[in-house]
Amino acid sequence: MRAFLSCALSLLVSGGLTGCYVVPERQADGQVVFQHYPLPPPGLVVPAPARAVPGGASAPANLPTRLYPINDIATSTGIVTGSVTNMMTGKGVFNVSYLGEVLTGEATRVSNDERRGVASAFSPKGMYMSCEYQMNTPYQGAGTCTFSNGASYRMHIGGN
Repeated sequence: MRAFLSCALSLLVSGGLTGCYVVPERQADGQVVFQHYPLPPPGLVVPAPARAVPGGASAPANLPTRLYPINDIATSTGIVTGSVTNMMTGKGVFNVSYLGEVLTGEATRVSNDERRGVASAFSPKGMYMSCEYQMNTPYQGAGTCTFSNGASYRMHIGGN
């Protein structure tokens, strides 16, 4: 709640021109704490990443994500949709709505492999998921995801 109020205060002080992410973190004792991360103000020029990005892309890309059931537990929910914002730096922001809960987390490329990565997400009610994926371009990829209830899905990132 404190993170939400801090985020709301940031919005009021800046005249509503900025936003922020609220990201759950689990402390060593198991308690979940929500941290806020302010977004940069509009018009702020962010320097390009130091390393080259495959395909010459440099701007973040918001990619649709679809999860298709691959076990009996997942079959009851059908297709699950979400999104990943590829920051084109080896990191991304991952969001999915599942069984009435919104899970938020991050996607990270695996060290020494420009295409493979892992994604993790968590909801305020305690639902979590873990994914492994491989990108064939900065805008398209595939992988698998498993939720804390045992449901497994084939994940497709990007495309139409």
